[in-house]
Amino acid sequence: MLAHAKRISLRIVALAIRPQDVITRDNVSVKVNAVLYMRVMDPAKAVIEIEDYLYATSQLAQTTLRSVLGEVELDELLADREKINGILKRIIDERTAPWGIEVSAVEVKDLDLPKSMKRAMARQAEAERERRAKVIAAQGELQASATLAQAARTLGREPNAIQLRYLQTVTAIAAETSSATIFPIPIEFFRPFIQAAAAGAATPAPSQIRVEGSQTDSGQLGHDAPELLLGEGSHALGADVPLCAERQR
Repeated sequence: MLAHAKRISLRIVALAIRPQDVITRDNVSVKVNAVLYMRVMDPAKAVIEIEDYLYATSQLAQTTLRSVLGEVELDELLADREKINGILKRIIDERTAPWGIEVSAVEVKDLDLPKSMKRAMARQAEAERERRAKVIAAQGELQASATLAQAARTLGREPNAIQLRYLQTVTAIAAETSSATIFPIPIEFFRPFIQAAAAGAATPAPSQIRVEGSQTDSGQLGHDAPELLLGEGSHALGADVPLCAERQR
């Protein structure tokens, strides 16, 4: 004669684990919830060995979640979800096996961080990205300098190569109609003129000016188109220019 009958479902049950306040190993307070997938393998044990197997499994999952997450750091909790899920499944499955229950999976769902921690993580991520950007830029400068040094050695072996490169650069600049083009001229183009000017300056200038012509009775030069020999640098007959005049007899 049966005194009491209880129906047990053998289907897989999704059991939600309520959010738990957890302090990680690096002293960060987070709120975590999860979901557990289980099924009854032995209905007799689920009825005889435990009074309420659903409630007991839920409480066991909550305590296990707090204890396991308290032993890991925040970075590990964010990066190694699969590893933590495997640890939770193994522990809960071992504890519920005597009750005739099999745990198929445990998944950590949401991770709620404080706002201050979110801001700190955002600053850390920004600093890390800036560091990577600077490293990449420095590596690019290193490669560019090596390439430019090799190009300079190649152009140095051929004097005409730099002129061809100069003309190519001017052609590329001239394609832009809205830009002002500046033509740099090498100083070597003016070197012959500079040397010629220096050689002319080294030649001594005549120290006297000879004037030939007729002179009137009043002692002044006449209008007979006198011949003037002016030295370099003189502009007019002045008091500061030595004058030698021969009076015609």
